[in-house]
Amino acid sequence: MAGDTSDACKREAAWLATSGDPLPALQVIDGGPWDVVQAYWPGNRLGTQQAGIYVTRRTIADQHPVSMRYRPQYLIVLKLVWPVKQAVSPLAETEQQNFDSAIELLLRRIRGPLGDKTHGGRFLSVAEVPEQAPVAVDFDDPETTIKAAKELRALVSYHADDYEFSG
Repeated sequence: MAGDTSDACKREAAWLATSGDPLPALQVIDGGPWDVVQAYWPGNRLGTQQAGIYVTRRTIADQHPVSMRYRPQYLIVLKLVWPVKQAVSPLAETEQQNFDSAIELLLRRIRGPLGDKTHGGRFLSVAEVPEQAPVAVDFDDPETTIKAAKELRALVSYHADDYEFSG
């Protein structure tokens, strides 16, 4: 719906959960490495030990390209969680590499197919803000997260421009 920003996280989660196209499938059920791909952080995750991508957003900014037209822009933030079953070497190092490999597949899906930056028509464009890094990955310190929660964590952030609407 034009002008409705409330479903942006669900639209992006649907794109990330897509399979059967030339891009990498992310979910385990489709041959990918991630157990969960969903909109929004679920709250209490204690004891779940599932590799998850949780789609959230940090901001909504109304761009105003021309008179009486608005283009909502979101800062999408993916919360990534990767379980580490044993916090000892060499398993800890192996899981860090597995996490890096899973993030690489995620980045390929975010970048989208050649010539289409709309995430399957869900947005006007995604990860295309020229004055900033299109996609940024911020890793939590593995020494801390493995010891405290037996998991690795990262945040992936990028902008998505929604379709314009009249105000």
